Amino acid sequence: MEKKQFQAESKKLLDLMIHSIYTNKEIFLRELISNASDAIDKLYYRSLTDETVKLNRGDFLIRLDADRAAGTLTIQDNGCGMTQEELESNLGVIAKSGSLAFKADMEKKEDIDIIGQFGVGFYSAFMVSDKVRVETKAYGQEQAWRWESQGADGYTIEPCQKESHGTTITLFLKEDTETEKYREFLDQYRISGIVKKYSDYIAYPIQMEMEQQRLKDPEKHEFETFKEVQTLNSMVPLWRKNKNEIKPEEYNAFYHEKFYDFTDPARVIHSKTEGLVSYDTLLFIPKQAPFNYYAKDYEKGLQLYSNGVMIMEKCPDLLSDHFSFVKGLVDSADLSLNISREMLQQDHQLKLIAKNIEKKIQSELEKMLKEDRDTYEEFFAAFGPQLKFGAYDHYGAHKDQLQDLLLFRSSSQDKPVTLKEYTERMPEDQEKIFYAAGETPEKIELLPQVESVKAKGYEILYLTESIDEFVLRTFGAYDGKAFANVCAQQLDLDTEEEKNALQKENENAKDLLAYMKEALGDSVLEVRFTNKLKNYPACLSSEGDLSVEMEKTLNAMSLGHEDEKVKAKLILEISADHPIAGKLKALYETDKDSVSRYAKILYGQACLIGGMNLENPAEFSEMICGLMV
Repeated sequence: MEKKQFQAESKKLLDLMIHSIYTNKEIFLRELISNASDAIDKLYYRSLTDETVKLNRGDFLIRLDADRAAGTLTIQDNGCGMTQEELESNLGVIAKSGSLAFKADMEKKEDIDIIGQFGVGFYSAFMVSDKVRVETKAYGQEQAWRWESQGADGYTIEPCQKESHGTTITLFLKEDTETEKYREFLDQYRISGIVKKYSDYIAYPIQMEMEQQRLKDPEKHEFETFKEVQTLNSMVPLWRKNKNEIKPEEYNAFYHEKFYDFTDPARVIHSKTEGLVSYDTLLFIPKQAPFNYYAKDYEKGLQLYSNGVMIMEKCPDLLSDHFSFVKGLVDSADLSLNISREMLQQDHQLKLIAKNIEKKIQSELEKMLKEDRDTYEEFFAAFGPQLKFGAYDHYGAHKDQLQDLLLFRSSSQDKPVTLKEYTERMPEDQEKIFYAAGETPEKIELLPQVESVKAKGYEILYLTESIDEFVLRTFGAYDGKAFANVCAQQLDLDTEEEKNALQKENENAKDLLAYMKEALGDSVLEVRFTNKLKNYPACLSSEGDLSVEMEKTLNAMSLGHEDEKVKAKLILEISADHPIAGKLKALYETDKDSVSRYAKILYGQACLIGGMNLENPAEFSEMICGLMV
């Protein structure tokens, strides 16, 4: 029997494909099953147009068999099969695709899904096999043919015996090495897992004889092993069904199985889009975040299918970072895939799909916020930081899209509020949106500045996430209303009369205040009297763009590198109406050393109230003890 040689270019392509084109060896089974499905599609189409083909759709199937003793894996179909000429043409010349030619011929006649496009998928079998044998018999022909090859050295074709039409591919798997475990592809559960992963929605049954166990003797707890043919694939994709016919329980079950979440999703987005790129979408918005969602190694992405065959398990380009929590899939027949079907050739198709998906997710979140507030708040507790980061990232490029989805705690509400809800409640004379930042709402409530703003009847947003203040600073304003930190020096709530009186107070006490500033050194930028405090003697306010809470966040990110740490410009403000003001004025005339100690005590108190660390807690404790004795 004469051995035939691949063309020189084909040899190079075969070597390249085995070692470079496919990045994951398990892909070979997806490719061979897809080819089997193509062959059945061709014969099924003939049965619809040729009265001599007496076959129904239910007659077709794909069969897998694993023989551990022989070290072989067999993929068998009862599709159209191949003649000697077709065998020579399709398998003797690498990258000649019969499926692609058939699809081109059929496009003008009838829509039909043909997965194969490049004619190289078959040769992925050599990634795991020393030898590949193909036995095939074309429908309506008497003679069957055997093609056999051990790789780039060439192949043989000879007549053989085969009872029925179709193709049987037998892979003689390589021996295991220290780094590669080829024989794992003979394990029934490994095979079943690959089929479920990549080929679950092939339109024909993929069957395999599986070993099972059943209880033989209940009293002795003895089991017996038996074999049973099982169908490994679901065949009909859930997303291809009419969504009006799908029950919520079916969506939930699909979500639990495919995305390993034991809780039901907060929302399901199921749609079919037709246009420049036609595709089906099935998306799930979770209620809870995975344990590693905010970890660096978390991978976002949607499953990407082409005609029901999974091409990518996680396609990151389909999701923006701020919607990275979404799970689901996209199935399209219009994607331009590369030769390995593992990557895309044209990203403009993906960008178009991603843009539409982003709009659908945003719309669904807005709908949930409006119609099911409790569920949205549960969702936001898990993924709110990601939405906030998305609104802040890229200099606020997505702020208009995300700002109405954000929730913040409030001084006047028992539930989180949106910026829109806040502004709708604002008094007519209120010009700014007030906020205060801190670790918890309870600690923010204790801030002296919060007390004074609330006393004037204004609502305050409580920012408890480290990202919150950065987000509002990026926004600058909402609905024409600027954001104002109640702990910032530039807060302006006084009347002109109050401003003039305070200015005069500070002018008269400028020597005292300068002396206190000297005692505190670089800890503060200035010491001033203020009339914005009610029951507190003093507080620390910030001046400039960097607030106290922003200082904490940025310094925490510096991971202890002192040269990277930043410091807010702090103002020690002393209540002009508090008895401590009169005490300081009197002591300045009689006991300046006491003024110096009081300045440090007031500064320490203000730090503690504001949630800041004391620079010298031992000194502060000693001064307090000195007052006590």
